Amino acid sequence: MAEIKETRAAQISRILAERIVSGTLEPGARLRQDHIAEEFETSHVPVREAFRLLEAQGLAVNEPRRGVRVAAFDLNQVREVAEMRAALEVLALRNAAEHLTPAILNAAEEATKDGDRARDVASWEEANRRFHRLLVTPCGMPRLLAAIDDLHAASARFLFSAWRSNWETRTDRDHRAILMHLRRGETDAACAVLARHVRWIGQRPVETASGKRREAFLIEG
Repeated sequence: MAEIKETRAAQISRILAERIVSGTLEPGARLRQDHIAEEFETSHVPVREAFRLLEAQGLAVNEPRRGVRVAAFDLNQVREVAEMRAALEVLALRNAAEHLTPAILNAAEEATKDGDRARDVASWEEANRRFHRLLVTPCGMPRLLAAIDDLHAASARFLFSAWRSNWETRTDRDHRAILMHLRRGETDAACAVLARHVRWIGQRPVETASGKRREAFLIEG
């Protein structure tokens, strides 16, 4: 099968999305068409298309007289993602449970240990996402998994927005409880812990690039 080449607009959109999710581009930041076209050495046409792709992902908004900006988010949006993750990840886990081998569960346990040892938010997020992905992938439902991946990207954005520095190491007891139940064949109990786990929303004050302080909300699972 021939490899599908990424369009210029898709490439620009992907790179800008990575910057938005990581917090390099803050909520409300202006996305200047001229500057981005210059950075990527391209015309305005693929940049405008990239902006439309970002808008479709909910990462950018086009405001009258203010131009295209990085989309902000509030507590209601964080709650929505948490509820969607709880519903979809539980659905995936129920369908994956009978296919989870000891090797998969051991790999998920290693991901949890990596998260416990993480010294920065990016390392923790990668380990946490790996844990969740290992448990749901055997469901064999690609559309469901793609939707879950999108929700994890949104969760990562909330996380990076709240934790730019001063990362606090943690021990994830919920991950261990989920694994314990799965090893015992207790799927209902594992799903109950998972649902509660991803619904937990934390809050912490952060300082913006402009020096102002705001409350940030994040999904901690």
